[in-house]
Amino acid sequence: MEMPEKDPWPLACITNCSELGESILDNDMRFNDGHLLSIIGNSILMVFSAIGNITVLVLILRRRRKAPSRINVMLMHLAIADLLVTFLMMPLEIGWSATVSWKAGDIMCRIMTFFRMFGLYLSSFILVCITMDRYYAVIKPLSLTGVDRRGKVMLSAAWFGSTICSSPQMIVFHVEIHPNVTWYEQCITYNSFPSYEHELAYLIFGMMAMYAFPLIIFIYCYGAILMEIFRRSKVGGDLIRRSSLGFLGKAKIRTLKMTIIIVMVFFICWTPYYVMSIWYWCDRETASKVDPKIQKGLFLFACTNSCMNPIVYGMFNIRPRHSREQVTDFTSRQRSSIRRTDANVKCVVSWKKPRERSPSYRNGQEPIQCSNGISKFEIMHKSIDY
Repeated sequence: MEMPEKDPWPLACITNCSELGESILDNDMRFNDGHLLSIIGNSILMVFSAIGNITVLVLILRRRRKAPSRINVMLMHLAIADLLVTFLMMPLEIGWSATVSWKAGDIMCRIMTFFRMFGLYLSSFILVCITMDRYYAVIKPLSLTGVDRRGKVMLSAAWFGSTICSSPQMIVFHVEIHPNVTWYEQCITYNSFPSYEHELAYLIFGMMAMYAFPLIIFIYCYGAILMEIFRRSKVGGDLIRRSSLGFLGKAKIRTLKMTIIIVMVFFICWTPYYVMSIWYWCDRETASKVDPKIQKGLFLFACTNSCMNPIVYGMFNIRPRHSREQVTDFTSRQRSSIRRTDANVKCVVSWKKPRERSPSYRNGQEPIQCSNGISKFEIMHKSIDY
């Protein structure tokens, strides 16, 4: 969210004049080190974020054709949200810092400030969707009815919520002309709020929607997941061991680790910026003395979240090629596992009383017995894509 303007337009030629009577622009109205840092930082972030998120999007689309997955659909939407930040917000920051004043008119001021926040809101809300999906996958794995529909509803709510939360930007931001330096125009929120309390309420709402609300969901869902893992893994008083996580499955464990790290990156990137924002709202006078480069740097650090998501995804989904012997060994073991699974799937579980059971023969063959005590339900459960 934007920090509010420090003060109204400075009065030229009263307290801020040169000896010739010409207006001296305030430091924020001139190109300074903060603007230079914003240009360099956003340019670097835009390149890395574009390469990373486009790569992730292509990989997910290829994987989705072969094996559709609910979590891959959500990660695809997360990559799209990060690309909106990359190609809408970052170029805007670069151009705005280069010109210092606003040169694109009032309509573009309102439209661009909407998209400036839209991608950030969408990224946060999709992380909430991914977290809730992991929560249901681990805590309530048997609630499979309408699971795909639930995912679609959550994603739709994320896009709709992002639109609603970003729309006020088009109302409060507008172009203002400096009262004395008439050639200077800026896209600001000045004169949009009846009082500073109204402006502060709007800024706090933005922080709650983009940062605090997702953080609460993250803490609750992943706290419940960790408690469930701890509860199931305590056998005879033993603490959590790696072998005790077998009930999750390797694929689910990998996905869970990936989503937890993505959430941790979100927290690490955005927390310093909002700490600075709260300081500014509580004590504007002292916070205004902070170096502009530090203020710009905190916002840039928050935007690195869009670059880190594809890196985390790559860590857990892009693996080096195995040697030919390893691939051959894995293929043989996989085929053997498939044959065993196929035999178990063919097994018919009878719910009749023991005295009513009778062996059934098909085409003169003996009935197939389930190996290792695996039931048909367990096989179906293991085949579910998490």
